Amino acid sequence: MFSHLSSSLLLRGVLGIAVGVVSVAWPGITIGAFVILFAVYAFMAAGTDLSRAFRSESAGRVIGYLLLGVLSIAAGIGALVWPGITALALTLWVAAWALATGVVEVALAFRPAEPAGERALWSLSGLVSVGLGVVLAIRPDLGALTLATVFGLFSIVHGISSLVLAVQIRSLTTEARQTLRPAM
Repeated sequence: MFSHLSSSLLLRGVLGIAVGVVSVAWPGITIGAFVILFAVYAFMAAGTDLSRAFRSESAGRVIGYLLLGVLSIAAGIGALVWPGITALALTLWVAAWALATGVVEVALAFRPAEPAGERALWSLSGLVSVGLGVVLAIRPDLGALTLATVFGLFSIVHGISSLVLAVQIRSLTTEARQTLRPAM
């Protein structure tokens, strides 16, 4: 069991480092990959919505699902035809998300009976999120490249930690096997 776990962590670590290196070295390719993944998701959503439309029994649902399917197809095609605009829109979406979650986190810091340490963590986390949102909103063109680079750095760090865990698990497994062997 542990051998399988260490092997999967080893593979995960190597892949994480590889993806991270590509993301840091070529952030434009990473942004392009995000845009393509969005387009694929939009086409998959269109497929499920259109299948629901053809299985629906009432006209209202058919029209609603058909409309959703057509909009998803249009979004997928738009992402592939205008990848730059799509990358910009995705960056602005992340900016809006960061701003909204940051404001909520800062608000959570002011709940009654909140311990001082938790207040500080909520406030700090929220302010960092708000800061990220503001920076991405001001310069979304640079924000997309920055997001790709940060994603790459995260992947490298996560990959290294997976490799370290894999080595630790293997050494523990080896020690356990040696301990459990009967003495001759």
